[in-house]
Amino acid sequence: MPQSHRFKLFLMMVLEFFIWGAWLPLIYGYLPSLGFTAGQQSWILNAFPIAAIVGMFFSNQFADRNFAAEKFLAFSHLVGGLAILGLAFTKSFWPFFGLMLVHCLLYVPTISICNSIAFAHMKDPAKEFGPVRMGGTIGWILAAWPFTFIFVDWAKVAEAKPEGVVAWLGAVLSFGLSGPALQDATKWTYIVAGLASFVLAGYSLLLPHTPPKKAGVAGTEKLAWLEAMKLLKHPFVLVLWVITFVDAFLLYTYFNWTGSFLGTAQAAGGPGIPGNWIMPVMSIGQVMEILTMFILGATLKKLGWRTTMVVGILGHAARFAIYAFFPQSQALIVLVQLVHGVCYAFFFATVYIFVDTYFPKDTRSSAQGLFNMMIFGFGNIAANFICPWLMQSVFTVDKVTNFQGLFMVPSLIALGAAVALGLFFHPPKAPVPTTSGAGPAH
Repeated sequence: MPQSHRFKLFLMMVLEFFIWGAWLPLIYGYLPSLGFTAGQQSWILNAFPIAAIVGMFFSNQFADRNFAAEKFLAFSHLVGGLAILGLAFTKSFWPFFGLMLVHCLLYVPTISICNSIAFAHMKDPAKEFGPVRMGGTIGWILAAWPFTFIFVDWAKVAEAKPEGVVAWLGAVLSFGLSGPALQDATKWTYIVAGLASFVLAGYSLLLPHTPPKKAGVAGTEKLAWLEAMKLLKHPFVLVLWVITFVDAFLLYTYFNWTGSFLGTAQAAGGPGIPGNWIMPVMSIGQVMEILTMFILGATLKKLGWRTTMVVGILGHAARFAIYAFFPQSQALIVLVQLVHGVCYAFFFATVYIFVDTYFPKDTRSSAQGLFNMMIFGFGNIAANFICPWLMQSVFTVDKVTNFQGLFMVPSLIALGAAVALGLFFHPPKAPVPTTSGAGPAH
């Protein structure tokens, strides 16, 4: 692949995941501030997983077969950018839900479209895709940092009367917004996401031309899904599929609660992270994700599939336990964000590699879709319905949250999932036979 193409595709990934990373971390604390009920919050949050499930069956294939990929990308981010930008100026439930649904229905398919564009212009995807896809993780990290300078209490900066650039910068970084002021300023996450969408819409037209894919034999895709579902008859596949649902639930529990938790004042029992530092602190997990991916291959070789995934699940248990028992320790709460990268790489990335290794070639992509359905779809939906209810109706009384009780719930679920995987996940030494029974996939 030419170096110019590699940089273009890398930048495409940076912008693609910058958009998602800009609005997701703080939406969970923003929706209650608009007066939405727990049920209304769940419907808004579930626009993304609903779009993910729809995309797996309909919109991804429709886009692939009918449009040049770069043009579909441009259109989706133009209209989707308008929708996400509109959320900054919307405070009523139905318009907010409608705009979020429009954005997600257009945005979610572009994740696969970006992958399709990248693969279409690679000579050796196994070697070239990793560095290009890393742009997505970097984009997510970069999305956190503009808000260090947006969520600032400028009145306090002015009162401090800093002299010189260094003193002014120190004041800006020190006086972050909190409470209602931070919640109100969260609307800027949608403005930043919308502007990034417009940039990617224009940039998409500069990407290498990727024509529509020709349709295959009629019914082939449906048959592949059916054959992938049949693989669930293997106990080890079914166990991994169910545990993937649980781990996805834990992942989105982290996103549901962490932003609000980090910003909770120490007087209310939280760590009291300044508002302009919440997203950068959460981005530490993505930095660790990059580093962990470098050692994943060696870890799999040393520990094997099961132990590596168990370590990833136990990372959730450890992080939530720290939240529960040391909620006011800023240093420990910041440090434990590193675990997020371990949780992702050692479980989800390992699951993708495992499916690619063990599943028959003719159903491999559909099998990946089955697991994606749990990761982006049903696990996400479960967390978005349960987490707002637990936080606001069960563990919060008179605006005081019982963090120990709240965070022990996912910590114990993670421990149970790790034990279940350790006891019941026993993959065979050879890959699953092909659907025709003709032998191993490799």
